[in-house]
Amino acid sequence: MHTLDCYDPLDPYGNITVTFDIHQWTNDGYVARVTIQNYHQYRHVDQPGWKIGWTWADNEIILSMSGAFATEQGNCSDFKFQSPHSCKKDPVIVDLGPDASPQNMTDACCRGGLLSSYTINPANSFSFFEVAVGNLGMNASGHAPQDLTLWAPGPGYTCGLLEDVDPTVSLEIGGRRQVQVFSKCFMSPSGPQLVNSQKETYQTFDNENLYAGTWKSTCTYSTFLANKTPVCCVSLSTFYNPKITPCPDCSCGCRDADKSKALCISQINQLQGPDFIKSQDIVHCSDHMCPVRVHWHVQSNYVGHWRVKVTVSNYNYKRNYSNWNVVVQHPGFSQKATPYSFNSSVLPSAGFSEKVALFWGISYYNEELLQAGENQVGSVTTQILLEKDSESFTLSNGWALPRRVYFNGENCEMPLPDTFPMLPNAASSSLKPVNNCFFILQILFFLTFTSQLINLLGFDKQLSKFCLSLHFLIHNPLSF
Repeated sequence: MHTLDCYDPLDPYGNITVTFDIHQWTNDGYVARVTIQNYHQYRHVDQPGWKIGWTWADNEIILSMSGAFATEQGNCSDFKFQSPHSCKKDPVIVDLGPDASPQNMTDACCRGGLLSSYTINPANSFSFFEVAVGNLGMNASGHAPQDLTLWAPGPGYTCGLLEDVDPTVSLEIGGRRQVQVFSKCFMSPSGPQLVNSQKETYQTFDNENLYAGTWKSTCTYSTFLANKTPVCCVSLSTFYNPKITPCPDCSCGCRDADKSKALCISQINQLQGPDFIKSQDIVHCSDHMCPVRVHWHVQSNYVGHWRVKVTVSNYNYKRNYSNWNVVVQHPGFSQKATPYSFNSSVLPSAGFSEKVALFWGISYYNEELLQAGENQVGSVTTQILLEKDSESFTLSNGWALPRRVYFNGENCEMPLPDTFPMLPNAASSSLKPVNNCFFILQILFFLTFTSQLINLLGFDKQLSKFCLSLHFLIHNPLSF
């Protein structure tokens, strides 16, 4: 197993945190707000959205919910005078869609299970739902749920235990008032009572009768669990070498022996978790067989800048990638970089000499990477103008090519270094950036000499006028 499969060095603290906050106790249970917060810098939760499940520690049931729903009600025949929302021992919860009725909605809910990454859109990186839990009885203990499981949207996340933590504090009245959930509670014959830790009576209660108001679990992601094969690959090209380095063969699986086929079934199936319908992606047949390819082209070299063109292509015939993003690790991002058609941000890169840049689409322009069509693949592209660091910049030894590329948080297969497009022989002098001023002076001298020669030899007046006009435009570019 590769180390990157279980640990992402570009986002070492990325996770999804699940928090249960008990903000009201009832005669036989409690009401809790559940928060799902995405702390990943660039990995988001895409369609069909998150699902979360757990196993009750005792005989709890879900009396009602808002902001989400349980996929199964289960056997509620023991409750003759009420109709619980779910009596399952191991309920699975799904987010409501934007079209949910207002009485079933809560704040920050109902996005169809979609969560943005924390860096790109922190306001949409979390989701709430409320759950009323009952059937605890007067003397039952309110223990945290067990075996927390998160599908986001498929397998890949492993969640720790829901543990007691400090009570959550929220802000009200424009941030001027702090409101804290219940921190400790005990069961008495008259129901739960708040315990004041400042009173001496706090020590007289048995620890088993003390109940935390906040439980929290951290869910970490593993590429190895999520995907049997990579989901993207990288190809490379440069202006100084006609060779194009393609994605490695069989990067995401191998194509059929029949090379005439245009449609192939991808070997990648991210939705393999419980209750998910297995679906096979139909992709454009290629030697790499990846649904997504990222192409990096070193376009030009100037005195103080250099230019790159990045193209992201979708080979999938059945899927659009909404709110896509690309992460590139390259030392050139230590200097100012200006993308023309993407949003961008430089991410913290502790422990790395190379900087890491995050790119994503512009709203209402190219935030959706469209599926492949009959005659072409879907794509988004941008040029990136980067300032030079004179001490480090070079075109030698593949320095201008990326070190690592991610698409939607997944590490893309890179070509081997010995296949990179390299500088041709004796290219160090021929590929030096041209001084623009010297180049313009050469053109001016040539045009002046040519126009005088035409007048001297008496060539056609129209040709002479053309040369003089061109000479005037170069001397006065703003008049054009």
